Amino acid sequence: MVFSTLHIVMTAALTAVVALIVGFLRLPRERWLDAVAAAVLAGAAVALWRLSANMPQLNDDGLPSFSANDWAAPAMTYLFLSGYADVRPPLDDRRYRQLRILATVGALVVNVVTI
Repeated sequence: MVFSTLHIVMTAALTAVVALIVGFLRLPRERWLDAVAAAVLAGAAVALWRLSANMPQLNDDGLPSFSANDWAAPAMTYLFLSGYADVRPPLDDRRYRQLRILATVGALVVNVVTI
């Protein structure tokens, strides 16, 4: 099964919204730009992965309700957010790590539920 581009973009947008909410809750108020950047990167990671790997073999559920793409899209989210932290080191490393892992879990949940 393959998914439409609209379906993938909507999944990525929902992932971005989840990451934005988490970012605003976890990061200091003066780092609002980092929360927005994390949301954009989380959405981009999901969209780019899902669009490039949108093939039946990767979308078939190997485990009940979990496909390879369901696992890989959140992994890309984690990698994108890790790269961002390397380029722009966070003021509060502990809070940024919390944002990163919560955004990754959010991406997993969104990908499993919506696709």
